[in-house]
Amino acid sequence: MVALSLAMVGCQQPTPSATDSPHSDSFEEDIATPEVLKLVYSRAPVTLNPHLATGFQDFEAARIVYEPLASYGPDGELIPILVDELPSLENGDVSEDGLSVTWRLQETLRWSDGEPLTAADVAFTYKFIANPAVAAVTAQYYRDIKSVEAVDDHTVKITFKQPTVSWQKPFTGLNGLILPEHLFKDFNNRKAREAPTNFQPVGTGPYRYLTEANGRLLFTPNELYRQPVNHFKRVEILGNVPPYVAARDVLREGTADFAHNIQLESAALVDLVQTGDAGALRLTFGSQVERIMLNFADPDQETEAEERASKEFPHPILKDLRVRQAIDYGIDRQAIVEQLYGDLGKPTSQLLVAPNPSAEQSISFKHDVETAKALLDEAGWVDSDGDGIRDRNDVPLQLVFQTSIGTIRQATQTLVQEQLAEIGIDILVERVRAEDFFSADPEQTNSINHFYADMQEYAIGNDIPDPIVYMGWWTCDNIAALENNWQKPNNARYCNADYDELWEAARKERDPAKRSDLFRQMDRKLANDVAVLPIVHRALSNAVSDRITGYTFTPWDASTWDIANWRPVEAEPAEPAETEAEAEPVETETEPVEIETEEETPTDVSEDAPEDPN
Repeated sequence: MVALSLAMVGCQQPTPSATDSPHSDSFEEDIATPEVLKLVYSRAPVTLNPHLATGFQDFEAARIVYEPLASYGPDGELIPILVDELPSLENGDVSEDGLSVTWRLQETLRWSDGEPLTAADVAFTYKFIANPAVAAVTAQYYRDIKSVEAVDDHTVKITFKQPTVSWQKPFTGLNGLILPEHLFKDFNNRKAREAPTNFQPVGTGPYRYLTEANGRLLFTPNELYRQPVNHFKRVEILGNVPPYVAARDVLREGTADFAHNIQLESAALVDLVQTGDAGALRLTFGSQVERIMLNFADPDQETEAEERASKEFPHPILKDLRVRQAIDYGIDRQAIVEQLYGDLGKPTSQLLVAPNPSAEQSISFKHDVETAKALLDEAGWVDSDGDGIRDRNDVPLQLVFQTSIGTIRQATQTLVQEQLAEIGIDILVERVRAEDFFSADPEQTNSINHFYADMQEYAIGNDIPDPIVYMGWWTCDNIAALENNWQKPNNARYCNADYDELWEAARKERDPAKRSDLFRQMDRKLANDVAVLPIVHRALSNAVSDRITGYTFTPWDASTWDIANWRPVEAEPAEPAETEAEAEPVETETEPVEIETEEETPTDVSEDAPEDPN
């Protein structure tokens, strides 16, 4: 048995005792197994502050405790959570000029320590996120805001810098979780990551944090939640669980109830699904696109300030569009999906896949070895010495390809290496620990934002239905660099004034049809420039025990977003929580998936984060 352990990095804060808690808890209480909900993750939470999250695992754990004003159901429609009614033009809470939106909080909300949640907490959360000294990972969703005002205890008014159609961006979904001012006000500065509440959160959600014990994070029902939560007496989170072990424990052994986003090669999952009778695999196709990034900057040159991969030095090989096109033609997306992903992925050449404004004009892909070779010939790369590797001016056509350590990503690297060798490109594979690869630490030079390689692979997508922030990652102003501590998302260092112009137009456009057309144009321009290589529209593939029910997975929030509704199968349904979606899911599939060894090839070429990348 592989040991299942979880270590909260930097968690030096003392764990609370029963006397520290406003509730009568006994952490040693023996809870019967049916009353414990066990969740397992491939990575361990680093912090329980969502605005300082380092990856999906932090958001997933934090979402059990914290809540936004509203979130998005499977159909992408807003669902009220901390408010009774959503703002709209009809009720006057969305201004006619698009310059402001007003949210009206429920009046009886309380933090799990007994303090009331008020509009001042919402206004403070904005100040915390917007403070450059805090370096919040969610700050990009709040940059259009001019001010956030607590009009009274239960009314919040957000004023934007310019008319905006995206009034719903702030304080909604995964990036909108509200923090308690009384516990964070002394840490709205460079000491933000030292706040004890980062590791001992106090929220308004259905469960409250207890402690870390025996390698697990423990949560218990929040008695101050707005409705009874009595299906499970304890929620346990285990991290650093290898994907195969996690899937096996849910699907076959029945020793865990939920395993987040299992990413295994299709053959391994086929065996687990076909031989296991304790759970099912639930697929949700959202916005996650597994992509190969191409570096537009030279990772081997340094500026006078010792900055590598700077936009000052274009990549000597990849700056040539013909080389990028050859790589695109050389990669066989269909083979990658068929051999590695099966039902868990669809081949794609689009970045923006959900909601999908490109559905009417899908971006096609083609695996064409001869065209790839011809493009490289035209670019002056030939095999002058017959060793199978092209060269030019005695320089071999050799590229370093890095990604995080993981079974399916390493298999993808191997396939891409073989496919590009066929057209004369020598790929050197590098594998990086996930904690380093997805790190936001400016000192971590193996991170995706430093990008000290020629190619790198990861998955990400827009994490709210409005893709304006996501598509903004490709603008010149968002290039990751020393001057912004590598905190901006354009790690490819792609820069195109025409693209920026389209993005600015979309940001200001209030007509939905015209705005969707601008997004289509942006997606097409990235494809024409081969600015990135989308390869797989990746499903969120959660393994779920047959003993639990009541869950609804959405592409637009954490899997734990509606954990208040999760219950044992034999339990009588409670009144639905505020987060339960009534609408029929769009672009999602949450029925049990029977993975076949010879499935039909998906024909839809359209399609996670940091989710945050993962």
